[in-house]
Amino acid sequence: MNHFLKETDFKSYEIAEIFSLAASFKKQRNRHTPPTLKKQSWGLLFFKKSTRTRISFEVGIRELEGTPIILNSADLQLSHGESLDDTVRVLSRYLHGLIIRTHEHENIEAIAQASTIPVINALTALLHPCQTYTDAFTLAERWGQEPSLSSLEGRKLAFIGDTASNMAHSWLLGGALFGMNIALSGPSGFEPDKALDTLIEQAGLTKAATFTTDPMAAVQNADVIYTDVWVSMGDEATASMRIEKLKPYAVTPKILSAAKPDAYFMHCMPVHPREEVSPDILDKPNCLIYEQAENRLHVQKAILSILSSRAR
Repeated sequence: MNHFLKETDFKSYEIAEIFSLAASFKKQRNRHTPPTLKKQSWGLLFFKKSTRTRISFEVGIRELEGTPIILNSADLQLSHGESLDDTVRVLSRYLHGLIIRTHEHENIEAIAQASTIPVINALTALLHPCQTYTDAFTLAERWGQEPSLSSLEGRKLAFIGDTASNMAHSWLLGGALFGMNIALSGPSGFEPDKALDTLIEQAGLTKAATFTTDPMAAVQNADVIYTDVWVSMGDEATASMRIEKLKPYAVTPKILSAAKPDAYFMHCMPVHPREEVSPDILDKPNCLIYEQAENRLHVQKAILSILSSRAR
């Protein structure tokens, strides 16, 4: 039994299988979807708000003929003092898998440790691996006749803004895994967590990333420009400070023009136009945000299908 807590929890051949399955699910969605979760119940335990993640997982489980069980943390005995360990041990006896969105990454590691069923990371403060896999699949669709890992090798992705965010971290780890070059640019004090260097080393990968406070330098020859919100859930108390410091890192037409002519713009959403990105960029043909959102469904169905075969 395996968990999917970080990008490197799947081997390269498994990622290739995920891409292939996702492509098949996408093509066959309105005709036939294999019932890989038939007679299985998967819990969605969310400690944070969600739109795309929760809905895509719930729909995906149903389309695979499984039953999604929505678990609001406030409605469980967790809110009355029951331990997380006891909760997870009990849920493991009812369910076939758990999908968790939580705050500290240590929480999901503790959940996985106590669980006897597969656990999927639906976002922590450190990483967002389902999003990274989806984004990589979305790019592979654009760069090859069939989405494959080989189409990602050597490509450059520039992440502009809060490079201490979970998406920046996930691209550091995912970039090393996919053979991509990652250029990070943000203000001093917003550098990525050094824990990512350890995760890359533990996976036996080579870090291929740079950090600069100059966004124009970061986007030179970039195939992709990526950004995320400046005020994530939990950062509300420092919102005004963050917005002020990150203003020079908004993705504008000027920033986009410094990348390759055919560079794509990506954002995991929700988008705050006039903050991290200029509104007019969102209407351009090279903006992939809605493809990314759609592909969450197909890629996560592929992840569920692989892990479901390991569920008891």
